[in-house]
Amino acid sequence: MKKIILLFLISMSLNVFAQKEMKEGVMTMKMNMSSDNEQVNAQLAMIGDMAMTTYFKGNKSRSEMKNPMAGETTTIVDNDTKKILALINNPMLGKKYTKTDVTPSEEDGKKLKVTPNGKTKTIVGYVCKGYDIEGSNMGVEVKMTMYMTEKIKAPTQNSAMLGDKLKGYPMYMIMNMTQGGMPMKITMEVTELKDEKVADGKFEMTIPEGYEKMVQPKPADID
Repeated sequence: MKKIILLFLISMSLNVFAQKEMKEGVMTMKMNMSSDNEQVNAQLAMIGDMAMTTYFKGNKSRSEMKNPMAGETTTIVDNDTKKILALINNPMLGKKYTKTDVTPSEEDGKKLKVTPNGKTKTIVGYVCKGYDIEGSNMGVEVKMTMYMTEKIKAPTQNSAMLGDKLKGYPMYMIMNMTQGGMPMKITMEVTELKDEKVADGKFEMTIPEGYEKMVQPKPADID
C-alpha cells in the first residue's frame, strides 16, 4: 500500500511540474512527412523522420533541424524586433538566408481562418487545446490542426504569422498542404521539454559569413 501511495505522489508531482509555466528552456520535437501520392511519398520516406531542437527565452526562440538529405535549417524568431531569420544549408541550394518581418499584415490575416475545435490532447504532461486553421500562403492551400498550451511562453514562426488569432505554443501539429497538385502531410510533436537556462547568444540575428540572401518566389512563380 505504501508503494502505491508513493507512486501516486510521484506521479502527481511530475504532473504538477509538467503543467508549470515556462518562459525559458529547451524542447525536442519530431517531424514526419508523408503523402497520398506514391512517388512523393517514396521521396519523403528517403528523408525519414526529422528531429528539431528549439531553444526559447522570453520573446525569442531558435529552432534547429538537421537531416542528411535536407541539410541544416535554423530559424530564429525575435518578437522584440519583430523579425524572423532563417538560415538554410542545403546540399543543392548551398548556404542561404531570409530575414522577414514577423508582423502579419491585414491581408495575411484575411487569408487564414482559425477555429477552436473543442478537442484536447496531452503532450509531455501539458493539456493542449485544439484549433483548426485553413487558408493559403504563397499560393499554397494549407489546412492545419494545432494543439496549443498557454503555459509555454515562446514565439514560433506559425504563431507569429497568425498574430492574435492563436495564443500559446503548438505542442502538436498536423499540416495538410497541396502544391502543384501534390498533397503532403506534415506531423510535428514535442517529445521532450527541459526547464533550463539558455544563453542569449543563441538568438543572435547577425547573418553568418558565407550565407547569401535567398530570393523569395512570388505566388505566380509557384506551380
